[in-house]
Amino acid sequence: HGYIVICPNRRGLPGFGTEWNRQISGDYGGQNMQDYLAAVDYMKQEAYVDADHIGAIGASYGGFSVYWLAGHHDGRFAALVSHAGIFNIEAQYLETEEMWFADFDLGGPYWDKENAVAQRTYANSPHLFVDKWTAPILVTVGELDYRILASQGMMAFNAAKMHGLDAEMLVFPDENHWVVKPQNAILWQRVFFNFLDKYLKPEQK
Repeated sequence: HGYIVICPNRRGLPGFGTEWNRQISGDYGGQNMQDYLAAVDYMKQEAYVDADHIGAIGASYGGFSVYWLAGHHDGRFAALVSHAGIFNIEAQYLETEEMWFADFDLGGPYWDKENAVAQRTYANSPHLFVDKWTAPILVTVGELDYRILASQGMMAFNAAKMHGLDAEMLVFPDENHWVVKPQNAILWQRVFFNFLDKYLKPEQK
């Protein structure tokens, strides 16, 4: 499709040791987000990169990343795509089927006011920064997803629309955290690239 893909080896990824991998836990919205932005700023310096038409795309934690970046990217992104991402971290803490993981990764419950790590996590919830959203966004979800419920994406889509942004949403009633059925995958690809082309290849429209 003619796109340059920037894939940063940010904090929270395996392959660089345990400390690098686990740094992300309790630091949602922290250093790993700066890793994303640093990678984008680095690549923008290349002559073959169209700095005015860069998108941010992610699924699962990457979907959360897109929602967080939506309120903190300072004009870096011209389009956003989030699949199965966390939008409201407080809601996520109580509604996910991975409650043991959420308790560890988020730092604890939001009502524990003495827990500095948990309070920092919830203070960085993407839903708190919708007033700073500027880029069009595509949200996709599966209604059988019990890890990150479809309601997270529905909240994000509604927030974007009510904030006056161009937004699209694709809901799969028969998919979970992944889009695995062949016809659904084809539809997802079509919607995905049509959305990106609209905002990242404006000269073709």
